[in-house]
Order: sequence, then structure tokens, then C-alpha cells
Amino acid sequence: MFESIAEMVHLAESQSLPLSEVVQRAETEMGGADRPTMRARMARRLEVMRHATEKGVAEPVRSLSGISGGSAFKLWNWLEDGHQPITGPILSRAIARAMAVNEVNAGMGCIVATPTAGSAGILPGVLLTLQESYNFTDDQLVDALFTAAGIGSVVVARASVSGAAGGCQAETGSAAAMAAGAVVELLGGTPHQSAHAVAITFKNMLGLVCDPVAGLVEIPCVKRNAAGAAQCFIAVDLALAGVESAIPADEVIDAMASIGKRMDDRFKETAQGGLAVTPTGRRLAKIVLEMHN
Repeated sequence: MFESIAEMVHLAESQSLPLSEVVQRAETEMGGADRPTMRARMARRLEVMRHATEKGVAEPVRSLSGISGGSAFKLWNWLEDGHQPITGPILSRAIARAMAVNEVNAGMGCIVATPTAGSAGILPGVLLTLQESYNFTDDQLVDALFTAAGIGSVVVARASVSGAAGGCQAETGSAAAMAAGAVVELLGGTPHQSAHAVAITFKNMLGLVCDPVAGLVEIPCVKRNAAGAAQCFIAVDLALAGVESAIPADEVIDAMASIGKRMDDRFKETAQGGLAVTPTGRRLAKIVLEMHN
């Protein structure tokens, strides 16, 4: 769809349009579907996201492997019991929802890959919490999803969103950056500010490895979605305050691609490095293996 964030920003600012509108016009011109159909499809994805977050905080969802689950439920109940989180009510609830989606995924529930299953909690966790806090409409969230999709299309064109190709920086990094750019627009920021939020988010997540224990999308994936939600909000606040990234978003994405290509294969979803080969990681992998033998 787009080859660069700069292109998206130029099209938006030259026509005094939000990024979400630029993305929807581009999608329509590509012949994918008419606008009502396109928005209806995105609205259905939003409902899948909402259902996953609600399920994951309402009950302690366990993975089929048994090595993860219930973290979102614990945090949500802790918040509902009146505890005051140091991260504040908005971020803490976004974190709970982000983990909820990944736990539902690990339990073979239905989620929306945004952009992957391993990073699927960040965007819904952030957007649905902001809807709760700011009373945004579903239509506004659908717009935000289109903004995120446009940003994601640039990442795919210039780099990768796959942990197997670029490490976790490519998965949770992309999801957090997509969310950050979308949230800036949702909160009234400019396309220029959205671009800086994308850049800041990626800069803070460069080099993050993909080291899943037992090769499953569970440990550390669930909690990395929590971290991705936090990185998103950090970048949003900085961008809306007028803080800019010295390195443009497209160059940061290119740097992420370069780092991913040079990253050792042990740190790209193979479960042969990092946390996966710690003593506990190996023990958990053995338990999972024995379950299936």
C-alpha cells in the first residue's frame, strides 16, 4: 500500500487529511472493496479484539501447554480490588487487556493478528482502554485501525513483521509502533506527530530478540505485549508534547530491518537462544515435549 511513512504523511498533510483517511482512500483505489464493506470488515475485527480482551480478563485463561496463563486475570482483579498501580489506571488496564489477548491466543481462542499472533494484544489493549477512558466511538477506533494498518504496510514493505525474520523487534516493535501512530491521531495529533511516535517506539525496541520458551507463543510473548503497550504510550506522550525523533521513522524502520538481518538465528523464533535455553526454559520445554509424547 505504502512504501514509506514520509509518503503517508505528505499525502495527509498536503490534502489536510488524517492518516486514516489517506489509508482508506488508498485501499479503495486498490480495488479491495468499497468503503462501507471495508469499514464493516474492520469493525468485525474490532469486535473479535474486544471479545478476546473481555474473555482474558474475566477468567484465568490457561494455555494448552499449561506453562502460561492467568496473568491478565490477576492484574485485572488486582486493579478492580482498588489497588493503585504505579503506572496509572489507563496504562495498567491497557497492559491487562494486551496480555489477555495473548493468553486467549495461547488457549486457542480467536484473536486478530496485529500484525502477528505473537503481538496481537498491543493494539486492542491500547485502543479499547482508551475507548473506555475517553469514550471514543467504535467508528473512531475503526479509523485508528486503518491508521495502524497503513503504518504496518510500510513496515512490511521496508522490513518485516515476522519474529523469524527480524526478532521480537519486528513483531511487538511493529505492533507498538502501529498502535502509537494510531493513538496520536485518535488523541488529536497531526500526521507529523504520528510519524514521530512510530519512530520513537521502534527506537526503544530495536534489537529485541525472539526467544520463545519451547517454541511457543507464550513465554515471554505475553508479557512483551504488556511492554509494547507501555512503549506505545511513552511514544504517544512524547510526540504529542512536540518531542521529535532525530532519526525519521523510515530510517528507523530500515535500521530495524538491518538489525534483523544481522541477528543470529538463535534469536529469531528458533527457541535456541535467550530465555528459551535458560535452565528453567529448558525444563519447561521438556515438560511440554513430554505432554505430547
